[in-house]
Amino acid sequence: MQALIYIDGGARGNPGPAAAGVCITTPDGTIALHEAGYWLGNLTNNEAEYHGLLHALKAAAELGFESIHVRSDSELMVKQIKGEYRVKAANLKPLFTTAKERFAKFPNWSIEHVRRDKNKRADELANMAMDARRDVIETISGED
Repeated sequence: MQALIYIDGGARGNPGPAAAGVCITTPDGTIALHEAGYWLGNLTNNEAEYHGLLHALKAAAELGFESIHVRSDSELMVKQIKGEYRVKAANLKPLFTTAKERFAKFPNWSIEHVRRDKNKRADELANMAMDARRDVIETISGED
């Protein structure tokens, strides 16, 4: 099974109240299989981005996907995952390590940077969780 995944993380302040949004869809992006906003507490923007990725990878594994394509508007995180940038910040190193371990469980995976305007739903979900100060699960379903 294949999935297209959009992720976003943000903090109001840096650090500040933070949340992440995850939208997992069919490969063509037409059917949402999992949409959620995750309340993270007090983190930096970059930590929130990584937590969004970790939540997405966990959900994709639980839904049984073998092939995933992740899209994020965090150029820093995407380039770190691809090995184009080193992870220098101590607070990101364990998140990076966990992300790489979770990616390794998928036979096929890729990640790409997209412009913010192509990542609207994940951003909406993150903001919903920040506003509510709790997790907000919008959709969980299986593929027909």
